[in-house]
Amino acid sequence: MNLKVSDKVLISVFAALTAVGAFIRIPIPFVPFTLQFFFCSISGILLGAKKGALSQIIYVSIGLIGLPVFTKGGGPQYILEPTFGYLVGLIFSAYIIGKIAEKNKKDLKNVFLANIAGIIVIYLIGVPYFYFINNFYLGTNMPINLAIYYGCFITLPGDIIKSLITTVVGVNIASKINIRVA
Repeated sequence: MNLKVSDKVLISVFAALTAVGAFIRIPIPFVPFTLQFFFCSISGILLGAKKGALSQIIYVSIGLIGLPVFTKGGGPQYILEPTFGYLVGLIFSAYIIGKIAEKNKKDLKNVFLANIAGIIVIYLIGVPYFYFINNFYLGTNMPINLAIYYGCFITLPGDIIKSLITTVVGVNIASKINIRVA
């Protein structure tokens, strides 16, 4: 992927915005409600699959090298946090959202479906990771039904609302500016 300076700036901006989104949160048990998905989704919509995913790779990498950009800090030990799977999910989510939205990023239905697909990807990675770390690393003996409840069902209504808002914001921005995705 050959990146222009403007691409590098936008990718960096979305990595930084996702970091800011980690600190805009509502604390709920086990998995906090944050705005990370909001910025992840906007990056996919506006930058496309590869550049959106790259912004999230940069965000996660910066946290893993030690900058405190995650909800509970940063550093390589963060891999052992039960919520780290959701951070990995952001990378794949931005890619999927970008891939779907690239077809028509000015269509509300298309972008909303892209956001829902992105949320599903995050949960498919995040919930099993949440379960695995809680049971096999932390030894909390969390049943799978509780992992699904705390890792998905509690945050799902908020994520659907974020998807609606992100869809409207993303489509609005995409129709007003011309960011070349390819």
